Amino acid sequence: MLHMRNDRSKKAATAWLLATALVVGLPQLASAETVLRIGMTAADIPRTLGQPDQGFEGNRFTGLTMYDGLTMWDLSSRDKASVMIPGLATEWKVDDADKKKWTFKLRPGVKFHDGSDFNADAVVWNVEKVLKQDAPHFDASQVGVTASRMPTLASARKIDDMTVELTTKEPDSFLPINLTNLFMASPAKWKAFYDKAEGADAKAKSQAAWAAFARDASGTGPWKMSKFTPRERLELVKNEGYWDKGRVPKVDRMVLLPMPEANARTAALLSGQVDWVEAPAPDAVKEIKARGFQLQANESPHVWPWQFSRIEGSPWNDIRVRKAANLCIDREGLKEGLLAGLMVPATGTFEPGHPWRGKPTFEIKYDLKAAQKLMQEAGYGPNKKLTVKTQTSASGSGQMQPLPMNEYLQQALAECYFDVQLDVIEWNTLFTNWRRGAKDPTANGANATNVTYAAMDPFFALVRFLQSSMAPPVSNNWGFINNPKFDELVTKARQTFDPAARDAALAELHAASVDDAAFLYVAHDVSPRAMSPKVKGFVQPKSWFVDFSPVSMAP
Repeated sequence: MLHMRNDRSKKAATAWLLATALVVGLPQLASAETVLRIGMTAADIPRTLGQPDQGFEGNRFTGLTMYDGLTMWDLSSRDKASVMIPGLATEWKVDDADKKKWTFKLRPGVKFHDGSDFNADAVVWNVEKVLKQDAPHFDASQVGVTASRMPTLASARKIDDMTVELTTKEPDSFLPINLTNLFMASPAKWKAFYDKAEGADAKAKSQAAWAAFARDASGTGPWKMSKFTPRERLELVKNEGYWDKGRVPKVDRMVLLPMPEANARTAALLSGQVDWVEAPAPDAVKEIKARGFQLQANESPHVWPWQFSRIEGSPWNDIRVRKAANLCIDREGLKEGLLAGLMVPATGTFEPGHPWRGKPTFEIKYDLKAAQKLMQEAGYGPNKKLTVKTQTSASGSGQMQPLPMNEYLQQALAECYFDVQLDVIEWNTLFTNWRRGAKDPTANGANATNVTYAAMDPFFALVRFLQSSMAPPVSNNWGFINNPKFDELVTKARQTFDPAARDAALAELHAASVDDAAFLYVAHDVSPRAMSPKVKGFVQPKSWFVDFSPVSMAP
């Protein structure tokens, strides 16, 4: 009996010591690692292998975090426009004699997350992964979201370890800006996976290597992959050895969680499940503020439109119909009613004061009578409605609140004799269809698509939609616009290397597109995001992208 009591006493003492150690250890464990949890609008984790999918939300979360480009965006200011700055390249210059050739000087001393060196060979390898179809590491799955964003890039050549020459198909002053979208993945890490991969042939082994790379990625960015569960979560940890010491992250770990439904995201924030949500539900804004949470917003170079089909038989081929739709929308009503002030009314891709605005003669505003008159001139009225079909998504990068916003447009356009039908599909599918075009079966007969677009640079804002040669599968001229004036102005701007003269050409192009009512221009996003009061140091830039590095978490 005494032995049993002593045994029990020893076990109790041991249990007490363990419990005490656990309790004592808890504060130490909690303080050992700071974690930032973010609810994204995406329904899945954007691809992690180097070229993200899911639009610019993919770039924001799995591109600019784990990877760098030769050039990048300055995201450090709330007040100044985000501009392009050196990234993995320190300087660049177009050849005076041959404007199709560019020389890029690379940043020395940069390491990939796996410890291998970043150099000219790595740049050539990353260009070839999306452009050279006979390269062992060519990956067709990465081409669509990359080549369409830099359509004139033709090849890369190593000059020495720290210098590369990039060649374009035609003179292209936009190239340095386009290169912000080409992320540098580690050739050494991929090669290690390839050497271990199983497959019937080299192509199968390459695909297996990329699949393995996506699960254990290696870039040069300020964040490194830690844990990855598809469709559930991606965990990133700070890269202590990041080349820009001023941008080594302030928190130890960042957890990215797909939350496509706005109310679910908002509830997760309010209940403490996450610390930060993209695009909170507008009707919860008052409660978010009342409960002490932060609401961050800033005007972004980003447009929420309908992009019209211009193929044969499209109802949008009549300019009177396009102009009527633009005059039929009460944007201020949309802003103050449905969106709780979280938008800027759009009167084009650029607003007055922007160097690329120009002087359009067609004034986009709410004028119901003028809109109805145009529709009547086009042959429509109360007893003869015009049926139009728009493809949209239930959520997604920059889509803001796509379903309620499109339902608002549906009701507004009904007053101008439109019968609007909505084809609602998943965001990533909509984004993929965007590159396939209005003629593709995936359009489901839609004659407009509602995919938002960033307007940070000339190619993204104008060229990929307006130039006839940018029609699918090349880029995002979804509606197959074919306007010789647009083509002429694009060529003029692209081949103008003087910044002021190029701005003037772009302003002329933008004005022409507004006068042609090329889109149904509805809103500019203000990139609303709500976050816990514990989140400190965040700067909401005038950009679709953000820098997570300065963010810290208060105890």
